[in-house]
Order: sequence, then C-alpha cells, then structure tokens
Amino acid sequence: MMSASAPNDTAFHPSTFILLGIPGMQDQHVWVAIPFCSLYILALAGNSTILYIIMTDRTLHEPMYLFLCLLAITDLVLCSTTLPKMLTIFWYRSHIISYYGCLTQMFFVHAVFATESAVLLAMAFDRYVAICRPLHYTSILNAAVIGKIGLACVVRGLLFVFPFVILIERLPFCGHHIIPHTYCEHMGIAKLACASIKPNTIYGLTVALSVTGMDVILITTSYSLILQAVLRLPSKDAQFRAFSTCGAHICVILVFYIPAFFSFFTHRFGHQVPPHVHIILANLYLLVPPVLNPLVYGINTKQIRLRIFSFFMWRG
Repeated sequence: MMSASAPNDTAFHPSTFILLGIPGMQDQHVWVAIPFCSLYILALAGNSTILYIIMTDRTLHEPMYLFLCLLAITDLVLCSTTLPKMLTIFWYRSHIISYYGCLTQMFFVHAVFATESAVLLAMAFDRYVAICRPLHYTSILNAAVIGKIGLACVVRGLLFVFPFVILIERLPFCGHHIIPHTYCEHMGIAKLACASIKPNTIYGLTVALSVTGMDVILITTSYSLILQAVLRLPSKDAQFRAFSTCGAHICVILVFYIPAFFSFFTHRFGHQVPPHVHIILANLYLLVPPVLNPLVYGINTKQIRLRIFSFFMWRG
C-alpha cells in the first residue's frame, strides 16, 4: 500500500523514498513515539538552557563553557535532524521523504555526528590542559585558538561527509525506494542500489576508522593522562571529585560511540542482528547523548548549576 504512494520513480533515482520506521514494530509505533518524544523535549530544554545561561553570563565566557556551547548546538542539530520526521512517521504515518530531502538528512546526520565527535575530542583536550598543564591553560586555549578549533570541528565534518552525497548520486536504484529505517543514512540508502556499492563501503569504513576511530583513541589518551595526574593529587577528596567528574564524562562518551559503531558495523557485518534492535540503537546514539550531555557537562558543573538555581529562584 505504501509503495503505491511514491509515484514517478525513475530507473536511476527515485523521486521519493519511503521510511518504514522500525521494522517489525509498526503496530507499536504510536507507543514507541512517546519515550522518543519525551527524550527529544528533554534534549531541547536541557541544551537550550545551557546555551542561554552561558551566552547571557559573561563570567562563563571561558574555554570550557565555550566548548560546552558548541556541544549544545551540535546536540540540538543532531537530534532535530531526525526526531521531527521520525515522530511524523510514528504518529501520522508520513513515511514519504523526497530524494533530495533524504540526501540532505543523511548529510546532516553524518556531518553533525562527525562534528560532535570532534567537539568531544576538543573538550577532552581542554580538560587535559586544565588538569595537567594548569599554568599554561589561558595561553594555550585563548579566544583565537578556541575559534580555530570550533571552525576546524565543523569544517572537518563537512569535508569528510560531503563525498557520501557524491557516492550516493552515482548509484542507480532501479525503482527501489523503501528504506527499513526511521531516517536516511548512508549505507541504508546505498543498500537499495542495483549496482556495486563497494566504493561506498570502503569510504565509509575509512572515515569511521580513520576519523572517528582516531577521535576515540585521542580522547582515551587524554583521559588516561588526566587520570594519571589525578592519582598524584595529595587530597583524597580532590581525587574523588575528579574521578566522579571524569567517570561521568567517560560514560557519556561511551553512550555516544558504542551504539554508533554498533549501527555502523551492523550494516556491513551484522546480518544476524534483528532489524528492530539495530534501528532502535541507531536512534539512541542520536538522542540519548543530547539528553545526557547537559546533565553531565552542564548541571554537573558547579558554576552552571548555581546559575540555573538562581535563574529559577528569580523566576519564582
């Protein structure tokens, strides 16, 4: 029935794609949408609050908080790229998305994910300098350097993801236009093609392992050096505070990367993974980190916590 609602398919590129949602759970879409919508609202509220507080309080215009602003922006874009369309699929059965709308969504999903990965690396570097090189902190991370790091995070994401669009454009689809997913992503689209997708697979693996994989290695190195420095602190109380903060950061980073890599490698090697498990995890890495980041990086920070408390007291 749904395939009949996607007219004017051509042999090369279809005019529209159909996003099925979560395969095998179509009857539960209405109920599945409720927790997703709740998490989306929390992500919007949390990240918008962090942005507002940092932007309106000049005393928070320091490297750590500026990186936190960039993280909040990427979180807002990351979840907003997929959740609104997903909710229309679940609640209104609006499964159709235009061909170029699908490519645009794919581009932003991957570009913003790559950007957020770079921002997490920048924040790990910021914590490394603050804890391991405190006397050089302001000279190493001055305003000009922060601006260049932020720009590099965005440009890197755009440059490495743009070839995905070119690789999809070269593929013929022979009328295939049904995507068993809640949003458009590179390999999900490529698998519909009626030609070899080897270049797509090779480039996707290269980007995942050399770019995102390198981010993971460097983040791990930064936190390893931080933990070594923490263990040398004379105060047990200071060690406990540092361990609790770093532990929370590491947990959020794991929640960001593990489902993402699981989804990525499932497309290529995980043929035994049930489709609904794959799709749910593929949605979690775009939604759960934007919910957790404001809590772990923001509210867990004393200065921001005090300003949030003062803000609501003033409102009250």
